[in-house]
Amino acid sequence: MGNTMIRQAEPVKVISAIDNATRFADIQALLDEWKPSRLVVGLPMHPDGAEHEMTARARKFANQLHGRFSLPVELVDERYSSAVISAKRGEVIDDRAAAIILQQYFDTI
Repeated sequence: MGNTMIRQAEPVKVISAIDNATRFADIQALLDEWKPSRLVVGLPMHPDGAEHEMTARARKFANQLHGRFSLPVELVDERYSSAVISAKRGEVIDDRAAAIILQQYFDTI
């Protein structure tokens, strides 16, 4: 989650739903609570900038978010977003990586 006025991102939570219905219901609950003006999705790429299977999946997810929630969706290069986080083995860092991706977005607008 982030604040566009002060351009600061903060981790909120990790959605770990297994099926799409539950995943999108969890997202809807966050949207209802936070009422964002837009959504930001990390776009995974190879280190050289080439796309791969996960790139296509991220684009599809972004399109689904836009279609379901009628909010603008921005794609942000997420290369190395997890690499800058200090974590213990097995620790879930997705929320912190998402905050880094959002901060990258804020830094470019």
